[in-house]
Amino acid sequence: MDSREHRYDVVVVGGGHNGLVSAAYLARAGLSVLVLERLGHTGGAAVSAEAFSGHRTRLSRYSYLVSLLPEQVIDDLGLDLSLVSRDTASYTPVLRDGRAGGLLVEHDEGEATRRSFLELTGSDDEYAAWREFYADVAELAHVVAPTLLQPLPSEGDVRDRVDPGIWRDLVTTPIGATIESRFADDTVRGVVGTDALIGTFASLHDPSLVQNRCFLYHLVGNGTGEWRVPVGGMGAVTSELHRVAVEAGAEILTGAGVSAIRPYDGGADVTWHDGATSHTVSARFVLANVAPWVLRILLGEPADETHKPEGAQLKVNFLLDRLPRLRSGMDPAVAFAGTLHLGEDLTRLESAYAEAARGQMPSSLPGEVYCHSLTDPSILGDGAPGTHTLTYFGLHTPASLFDADPEAAKALAVRRAIASLDEHLEEPIEQCVARDADGDPCIEAKIPQDVERELAMPGGHIFHGHLDWPWAPSRARMETPAQQWGVQTDYDSVLLCGSGARRGGAVSGLGGHNAAQAVLAML
Repeated sequence: MDSREHRYDVVVVGGGHNGLVSAAYLARAGLSVLVLERLGHTGGAAVSAEAFSGHRTRLSRYSYLVSLLPEQVIDDLGLDLSLVSRDTASYTPVLRDGRAGGLLVEHDEGEATRRSFLELTGSDDEYAAWREFYADVAELAHVVAPTLLQPLPSEGDVRDRVDPGIWRDLVTTPIGATIESRFADDTVRGVVGTDALIGTFASLHDPSLVQNRCFLYHLVGNGTGEWRVPVGGMGAVTSELHRVAVEAGAEILTGAGVSAIRPYDGGADVTWHDGATSHTVSARFVLANVAPWVLRILLGEPADETHKPEGAQLKVNFLLDRLPRLRSGMDPAVAFAGTLHLGEDLTRLESAYAEAARGQMPSSLPGEVYCHSLTDPSILGDGAPGTHTLTYFGLHTPASLFDADPEAAKALAVRRAIASLDEHLEEPIEQCVARDADGDPCIEAKIPQDVERELAMPGGHIFHGHLDWPWAPSRARMETPAQQWGVQTDYDSVLLCGSGARRGGAVSGLGGHNAAQAVLAML
């Protein structure tokens, strides 16, 4: 094994989007930066791929929308990105008393949204409650969003800037209880509650409030919480980050699987293997764009299976010859343009959680559907007219449900996901699915085990573990730049820069930005 071939200012372990953000900031500041990526390409979960043979359509295979990526990061790094708003915020098909209907929420809420609430609930009360609730969410978001690219504020500092009732309802009370106190309709309650469950396996009434933290992250991005479609797919985001990092002077090695990080006074050694030879370099700082659970193993600790994160999502990618017709009569180009909620009434969400917590695949699987090609047709390549992508994201499917027989459990989960969609269609979705070059249906499913195997996210947890509040607890130590930016580990020379940082999670770049700022503050 070579020893200390070269000393860098910073070695970044993991070339996902956060690692690239760190590398770009630090290289632009004049530091020598090496990025080591296990896979043959950078981008991590934020990549685009031609998933089906015979089709040049590029799918956002894992992560799929952008909300938390601050405009400041885009501007700071000079990213050439186009993030496009969806015309529809959400559509929720419903069946009540044998009648098909639905709840439409426009991107810019107007008369159609008000009328949809009225037709579903029988009065204007629920829409008034909706507008009041999201005005309160916006007040909290406007306070929190500007702090995400600053040293951590204290909990008290944030609390003092927010109305006490809003703080109570969104921060200290389980979000399920808040939703039930503010809304009466089961479907409306569920539509509100789903933002607390994306990537998080919990009851909406969980006393740990992990669901509240998830809810906040889904609604705080850039102060608006809007989730936008990147033109060209998610790979366009990370391709730009790769470009600006390299142009700034960062060195990026792919096919470089890191096996060890060994801190010492004033720096750390990093060892990786390129498939033929082991290499070791030294650096003043190591930024870990891996889950904290993985980092502990790289630091020489034994794998602690009892504290391993557990993901809980089912991702199904489809390529369609045409969009299906809905039983409600809603125009598919409107219904599928935003987030299509399936089986997400509050009672069904809680029932599905209870079944999964007992070790059973939910009999009625809640989930959401997105058609990115309606907003960004460029991803279709040379697809025939009418072709569209469809992405299904299922909730309450923890990794443990797939442990005994992953393929059989995956097949069952996909069948139940399709059934939750077919319930609201005039024709089965499989009649609309395109075929690949071998004549097989263009359907690709990913369970937590797939995410762990392909992306090295432990347990397939898309946030690398439970999300934290984006502020410092009252008694937190805030003595070092790493602590002040929420990126500290037990070693001064090793910092978190990924989703496991205090303000990590989702495609945000926050972990990468904040780790870079901590390094610069320590120089």
